[in-house]
Amino acid sequence: MSTTSDVSSTQAGAAESRPRAGASPTSPSNGGRPPKKPSRVRHVLAALPWIGPALILIFGVVLYPAVVMFYNSTRDISQSGVDKGSVGLDNYIEVFSFPYFWPIFGRTIVWVVVVVALTVLISLGLAQILNKAFPGRRIVRLAVIIPWAASVVMTTMVVYYGLEPYFGIINKFLVDVGLVDTPEGYGWTRNPATAFAWSIVVAIFVSLPFTTYTILAGLQTVPGEVLEAAKMDGAGPVRTYWGVVLPQLRSALAVAVLINIINVFNSLPILKVMTGSIPGYDADTIMTMIFKYIQNQHKVDVASALSVVAFVIVIVIVAVYVRVVKPMKEV
Repeated sequence: MSTTSDVSSTQAGAAESRPRAGASPTSPSNGGRPPKKPSRVRHVLAALPWIGPALILIFGVVLYPAVVMFYNSTRDISQSGVDKGSVGLDNYIEVFSFPYFWPIFGRTIVWVVVVVALTVLISLGLAQILNKAFPGRRIVRLAVIIPWAASVVMTTMVVYYGLEPYFGIINKFLVDVGLVDTPEGYGWTRNPATAFAWSIVVAIFVSLPFTTYTILAGLQTVPGEVLEAAKMDGAGPVRTYWGVVLPQLRSALAVAVLINIINVFNSLPILKVMTGSIPGYDADTIMTMIFKYIQNQHKVDVASALSVVAFVIVIVIVAVYVRVVKPMKEV
């Protein structure tokens, strides 16, 4: 009897010592009040030693040049670099009053849309092939990286000289397959339309590796059970790809398209090499126009204004894309 009563009293004491459901924990040191949560400021200060170097780099590489660019766009800067004072928005008025601005703006949009769209379409096929098991797959995957690892200027120069009428290997191939009548009959890099078209080809070629590997990484995250379930439900390869695989690639495609838009819009070396020797502005984009303002006309102030306009255009395009596509939205 004594043992039973001792056990009962022990259980009762333990029950009394346990906190009731819904009661908040207390601390004897603060007079029974719940402990305070660390403030958001303290969290930021604790993380500052880790994110500080990145913030300094962002400020030095992105924010500070952007501020200087905007400041220069409102100044009158001579060819020798002397600041003669503020001119307000006169440089922007000169940019928009330039007769070739709107054709150049339209050509820039065509440049970005065509290069990004064709790059993504071709990369979808390449990624699907590289995701299959076949002999020599590792070698093929390494070969796809070569255009990405090589210098963009070097790749463009190879194509540029390959299109030369008399000794260009690409031009000779086009003659041999019957697409061109005579080797000297057509100057691919002397005509604005064809030089711009070949620039698009080179831009797609150098953009394929990154886009292909981004999509390939997305393909490898598609669960095999989902594909097996679609097969058991009677879905064919095409329906499985469009209904199962492609929706799973939403995040990978969103990242690939967004980064390609920014890179292609700001691309200068390809167009500079392919169309730099063509007089006039019939093969220019906004980036090459900025370069011409600096190199040929020595107008740093007007070039800065055009750079600000280009920056705003990129921000608007990215904002609209993120708003419409919602890349972080779950599938």
